[in-house]
Amino acid sequence: MKKNFKDLQTAFSEEIVKVKTVQEFEAIRIKYLSKKGVIQELYASMPQIDPKDRPTFGKEVNDLRQYVEKKIGELKTQFEKKKSKEVLDFTLPGRMPFVGRKHPLTQVLDEVKRFFLQLGFSIADGPDVETDYYNFTALNFPKNHPARAMQDTLFISDAVLLRTHTSPVQIRTMQKQPPPIRIIAPGRVYRRDTPDASHSPFFHQVEGLYVDKGVSFADLRAIIQEFAKYLFGDDIHVRFRPSFFPFTEPSMEYDFNCIFCRGKGCKVCKYTGWVEISGAGMVHPNVFKAVDYDPAIYTGYAFGMGIDRIAMLRYNIDDIRLFFENDLRFLQQF
Repeated sequence: MKKNFKDLQTAFSEEIVKVKTVQEFEAIRIKYLSKKGVIQELYASMPQIDPKDRPTFGKEVNDLRQYVEKKIGELKTQFEKKKSKEVLDFTLPGRMPFVGRKHPLTQVLDEVKRFFLQLGFSIADGPDVETDYYNFTALNFPKNHPARAMQDTLFISDAVLLRTHTSPVQIRTMQKQPPPIRIIAPGRVYRRDTPDASHSPFFHQVEGLYVDKGVSFADLRAIIQEFAKYLFGDDIHVRFRPSFFPFTEPSMEYDFNCIFCRGKGCKVCKYTGWVEISGAGMVHPNVFKAVDYDPAIYTGYAFGMGIDRIAMLRYNIDDIRLFFENDLRFLQQF
């Protein structure tokens, strides 16, 4: 029995002199002094010892435990002294903490809001999950319009869908209050687009609505031109093209010149020299009738724009998909 305890003590002594690091120290402490360590296993074997030998066995275990604890304590003291002697070098550069920042789309949206708030517009909001009535019917979309088809719209049921634009917010706002109305409606929108450099099935949009007596098409052109200059400077060009939208008449689409190629043509502008921003026009009389406004008294304009495409122009980004990949190497540039 004594030989066995002597062998254990010798093995421990040989192990502890080899300890050089805190990790090695912790490993040997756990091996001998933990609840499942060598010493505890010896105490646990006590019932198996012959009763007449138990006093001697117990004394040997206690002596071994005291020896191990003493050596472990001495080694711990050495590590603590060594640590206390370490000098902090105040000349080393500090580690900069990670600082969060706004997403580039949020930064652009804030600028858009700032521009229109200065002109007296207010901000309106609405649900992402909409009904067919607010998304299409109240906006003068006929029942057989292709935008209602499954290949263009993400339907949840026959009457519920993910909104394809923020125009439903305009209807909801006009239902709640009489003219004059001057709002912008920012938010997420969803369409069944195939992702590429300039298209995404999920993107961000801001739509505007101004309704009052005497609102003209000239007012609409002027505000879009001023907005373009506000974001990109006086040298930005805006192109207006005749178009058709069920909820406006007359209607137009407007483009900003491509800042990547300066009109020469690239993959962002599909080699046209222009980037389509969105559409605009004078509010259709049928839309006014849907919200009980008299089109003989009131006129108004509505416009929209893609925040993602504006951000691409603003920050020289050539692929819209970068906004949604959550790559910190990309996001930390803004």
